[in-house]
Amino acid sequence: MTQKPISGLEPPYYTAVFTSLRPDAPEGYADTAAELRERVASVPGFLGYESARTPGGLGITVAYFRDLEALDAWRLDSAHLAAKSYGREHWYEAYSCHIGKVERSYGFERA
Repeated sequence: MTQKPISGLEPPYYTAVFTSLRPDAPEGYADTAAELRERVASVPGFLGYESARTPGGLGITVAYFRDLEALDAWRLDSAHLAAKSYGREHWYEAYSCHIGKVERSYGFERA
């Protein structure tokens, strides 16, 4: 789970909002997630991500990308495609993904 919100990104940029429902600790998930975090970090134009999961299995991950080309590079990554396929068969009960363009962004942090 992400500990601090992402801030300071200069719009415009793009988000991929991945909402999922899965058991708390399915076999192989943690290792695959760690590998994918390393891979997405190497995509030019990847800006970061935030993630949270409830004890009941609802999870939300928001990934930030500078442009659609960076987001498409991640969408078409071979390891990411394999994990999506495996996840549909073994990990997830349901998921949705929403792509958006951020035109304005602001935040707050207590000093």
